[in-house]
Amino acid sequence: MVVRELFHKAHWASVRAIFGLLALSLTATACTDADTERLANTLESETRVSGAETIDLGPMPPAGYAWVIFGADTVVAEVAATADERAQGLMYRDEVPDGTGMIFVFQDNQPRSFWMANTYVALDIAYMDPSYRIVDIIAMEPLVTDPYPSDAPAMFALEVRQGWFQEQGIAVGTQANIVFGVQGR
Repeated sequence: MVVRELFHKAHWASVRAIFGLLALSLTATACTDADTERLANTLESETRVSGAETIDLGPMPPAGYAWVIFGADTVVAEVAATADERAQGLMYRDEVPDGTGMIFVFQDNQPRSFWMANTYVALDIAYMDPSYRIVDIIAMEPLVTDPYPSDAPAMFALEVRQGWFQEQGIAVGTQANIVFGVQGR
């Protein structure tokens, strides 16, 4: 299904505008004035408005995935948003390649706890608050059934290969940006 079919309703106009402004502001902070102008022209040419309908958003993660962006580093994360998906997590995987992981999405912000039953890969977990700010990072060992509780309430948890956060210089307090893929109709 093409992006334009997913976003043809007028109520998506504000969502598209927010994503466009977010992309522009993120890129503008690291760009020269000429680069910023070039980006703005590109966004205008890729996003055409016809009445209240925007036709093209540009690239988005596929349904069931999210881009978790920490400055220049991005994790392509599977989304675990249901109770069954969260319970399964990354169990029974033989590897979690660099740049990939799983983002656990909860409906509320409260202390969280994960364990590593049936998980064969050493992982780091970053607990995040509703604004996507990391409130805790914990190294988790394979097959450990003791809980790994968060130090603070969290609404999201990102699991990646153990050591990845440290290697990228990502610590508690780091702000992420998350772009969720859009579920088709």
